[in-house]
Amino acid sequence: MQAIILCGGLATRLGNLTKTVPKILLQIAGKTVLDWQIQLLKETNVDEVILASGHLHDVIYERVGTSYAGVRVRYAKEEKRLGTGGAIQNAMRHISTSPFFVLNGDVLLANFSLREMLQKFQQDMLGVLLSVRVDDIHAYGEIVSDGDGKVKAFREKQSVCRPGYINSGVYIFSKTIADAFPKDQESFSIERDVFPNVRGLYTLQAHADWIDIGVPARLAYAQQHFQNGVF
Repeated sequence: MQAIILCGGLATRLGNLTKTVPKILLQIAGKTVLDWQIQLLKETNVDEVILASGHLHDVIYERVGTSYAGVRVRYAKEEKRLGTGGAIQNAMRHISTSPFFVLNGDVLLANFSLREMLQKFQQDMLGVLLSVRVDDIHAYGEIVSDGDGKVKAFREKQSVCRPGYINSGVYIFSKTIADAFPKDQESFSIERDVFPNVRGLYTLQAHADWIDIGVPARLAYAQQHFQNGVF
């Protein structure tokens, strides 16, 4: 099985921390974010990862190479900013299996197995999005689904503080997701330009421990509290 990890962003919100070190190689509890993500993926027998790289590509390649932590590694380097959707589209030229996983390169997940997403996925689905419950959704986009898990709506960042299920940046897709990509467009967002416009997307709601380390406060929290793969 294969997976794409999106790790080409500039990480400007982290300032000087990521001027020379990409987010995917930041240290959390003695391991890199990539180490933790590959550990998670290997539980579902993923044996090849495509790194959708861009910013600091050479640093990633030098550190990671073509084999890492027991999995083969390929690269889909973006020569210009492609957005999350464009990066997935660019990386899919290396995808030969269906379904396949996609992970944002700045998320940590604990107390959850990706096997649950694999079990949820059915051949008639375009994809399954992992939504995690948080106590305060106002800083995130919310996923609204029906009783079967079919996605009904995506809501942008909310002004009200309340609990809910948010997009975790962890997905499993059929290769047919490419049919929903904007035509003749290299750069686009999977969250804004694809998800709201297609049917056949489902979500798996989870009470997993999850954190996006893309801002200094959350990175510091993860470095302090994420130990032995749990918060």
